[in-house]
Parts: sequence; structure tokens; C-alpha cells
Amino acid sequence: MATRRTRARETALQMLYQHDLNPGLAEEVIREQVLERLEDEALARFAWSLYRGVLDQRTQLDAAIEKVAANWSLRRMAPTDRNVLRLGAFELRHTDTPPRVIIDEAIEMARKYGSAQSPPFVNGILDRLIPRKGGPAVPATPLGADHPDAPAEPPPADVSDDELFGDTRA
Repeated sequence: MATRRTRARETALQMLYQHDLNPGLAEEVIREQVLERLEDEALARFAWSLYRGVLDQRTQLDAAIEKVAANWSLRRMAPTDRNVLRLGAFELRHTDTPPRVIIDEAIEMARKYGSAQSPPFVNGILDRLIPRKGGPAVPATPLGADHPDAPAEPPPADVSDDELFGDTRA
């Protein structure tokens, strides 16, 4: 059973995916969809803060993700994986949620909405983005494809809406 915050994260992911594919969609429409899906104002605020936070920090988040995913650009990644990574990177950098919780939630969303390769791919990237005490959040040298800790090849980018949303649509 999904926790309340899990549902809010999934809603934020769905809105990020929608924004990624339809960037001209009015913010009011997305806000209404968040409220419809969650019906709880506190959860809707949490989902909205994640959504807006990712959009506001997207340039920095994308740069950090691409730095540790040296052989894979964001445009080559499936839209689902790209947005799970953005959401996870945002939470790692801008919230007090424990990194293991953030990564576990991201892996579950990748498992639910992505392909079979998505969970280990997301895990490998986000693990490299965990802020380290006394060190940089992003390593000075990215993992090469031949490194044993490098994430698996990203899943294909041709994920349909039905595959993304499955049976979770209202």
C-alpha cells in the first residue's frame, strides 16, 4: 500500500512527465490536476512543491544528473526515468528527507512506471548524487560505462502514456 507521500511523489512525477512532453500547458491546469488526484490539500501542496521545485532547479538538476551519467544524456533517457531522476535529485539537494527514503521511493516509481532496466539505472545515478559530508554531492569524475558501479544502460525512450500511467489514471 502506497503511503500518502508516495502518492504525492507519483503525482508530481506525472505532472513533470506531462510538462516534459507538453511544456506549454498552463500552470493552472497542472495545479487543478494535482488537486483532483490527491484531494488532500496538504498532500497537494507537497506534490506542488516538488513539481515547482524541480522546474525551478531543472538546469542545475539536469547538469548534476548528466555529470554522473557521463555516457547518457538526458534527451536519450526515457521521459519517465529522466523525471524520476530530476525528482529524486531535487529531494536529495533541497529537502531534509533521508537519502535512502528518497532513493527507495525513486526506485519504486521507476519499477512501477519504467522498464525493467529503470530501477537499477535510477538507483545508480541517484546514489552518486547523495550529498557526502565533507565532499561534493557530485563526484569529480563520473562513472564510465566500464566501471562496475556504473548504472546500467538507460531504458529506451519510447515509453507510451499507457505504460507510464498504467492503471493509475483516475
